[in-house]
Amino acid sequence: MVIKGILIIFYILSIIISIKLILENRDPSKTLIWILIFMLFPGIGIFIYIILGRNIRKIKINNTYKIANNMKKDRLLFNLEEMEQLAKCQSEIIKEGKVPGYEEMDSRVLKVISLLLNTGIFPFTINNNVQVYIDGNEKFDNLIKDIRNAKDHIHLEYFIIKDSEIGNKIKKELIEKAKEGIKIRIIYDDVGCWRFWFHRSFFKEMKTYGIEIIPYLKGKIAIPVGGQLNYRNHRKIVVIDGKIGYTGGINIGDEYIGKNKKFGYWRDTHIRIEGTSVYMLQMIFLTDWYYNTKEVLIKNNLFPKLSTKGNTMMQIVASGPDSDWESMHYAYFYAICQAKKSIYIETPYFIPDESLLKALKCAALSGVELIILFPKIADHKIVNTASYSYFQEILESGGKVYLYNKGFLHSKVIIIDDFMASTGSANMDLRSFKLNFEVNAFIYDRQLIEEIKEDFIHDLQESEELQRDKFENRKIFIKMKESISRLFSPIL
Repeated sequence: MVIKGILIIFYILSIIISIKLILENRDPSKTLIWILIFMLFPGIGIFIYIILGRNIRKIKINNTYKIANNMKKDRLLFNLEEMEQLAKCQSEIIKEGKVPGYEEMDSRVLKVISLLLNTGIFPFTINNNVQVYIDGNEKFDNLIKDIRNAKDHIHLEYFIIKDSEIGNKIKKELIEKAKEGIKIRIIYDDVGCWRFWFHRSFFKEMKTYGIEIIPYLKGKIAIPVGGQLNYRNHRKIVVIDGKIGYTGGINIGDEYIGKNKKFGYWRDTHIRIEGTSVYMLQMIFLTDWYYNTKEVLIKNNLFPKLSTKGNTMMQIVASGPDSDWESMHYAYFYAICQAKKSIYIETPYFIPDESLLKALKCAALSGVELIILFPKIADHKIVNTASYSYFQEILESGGKVYLYNKGFLHSKVIIIDDFMASTGSANMDLRSFKLNFEVNAFIYDRQLIEEIKEDFIHDLQESEELQRDKFENRKIFIKMKESISRLFSPIL
């Protein structure tokens, strides 16, 4: 009788949660999956929903408005309001169909810029010098040099910071700078690091030297649950003296410098920026800092005057569950639909929604060269397996899929013709577009796009093509495994 009573309670709770899900107007496929889980596993289903399923987007947006009001009182929005005015001014310029000094610009670039200006405060900047790094060793060597040359402050924001060889190397450099009086602030993701129990002791020594370290969306218990587990700060940002910025796909850990036996060589993409776009990375960091500490950090030294650094046009774009629009998702969709010659994608996970998948298939069917570069080695089994079910449709539409053989491919890059490239922390998957806090650079400089494209082509030479005939003849149990993984991919 007791068990029967518990089951009845579980079913009643499942019905209540199902009604709530329906009223939230979520993606129908996700809603149906959750209802199916509740029907088949009422008790376990509720537990899984509490950990992974709660939608905090609307709650977060409401909280963001409250925070914004507090930020106005604390004058933090002074810079944000300036950026908003700049974005509005740029929108008006874009409507005229040209940017002064860039009269020959592709009209498609103007449309992407306009879209991003209208979905968030993402002004484009042209005073930038950008260096592209294609592995962790190259990135960290330059990062350490910049840390050693820091004169005022160092800001770091990473999804994962591991107690590792490279982690301790950076830790040592930061402590030395802290001894010199350089102000250092670090944000890490509490979900990304909770499994590495060391992080509390790893950070403890740095804190004794005055380095400020905070977790993003810190959980009240050791293992984060609910929205905190499902909504992750996946951003990778470094800002030094307000003049130099880094962003891309590389976290702090030895696997990112090729010292993991399972993965071996780790292929990634990261960029170093000197110029006005560093202001945008700085504002994202300061807003994230304020959100988690309520501490206002707007000071002149954080936004120093910059001399001419280069002429690369780009936009720094942030997205997350607190955004009104899925900016990166929309920009990718539009750019893919505008492709005339080629679409090149590097991603460690490929879980597109129906709109992106259809856009990619339409492009391939219309004769656009579509190539997806994907790791042969898997680091997340379910997501990797689910990706192959989407490859079936890509191949059927005339697209090509290559599997990277040299090591693990963690690079997040999309190149559309020669008018746009984007790289950063966002993967080509639903989690990055809808759930994670991400940051990407949208690049409109043809010379830099060509450099990124050359890296992509070089990676193809280290890869093997996924042949359609062999792929379609894979064993039935493999197809079943892929389909089941795909079924649950919307809630992963």
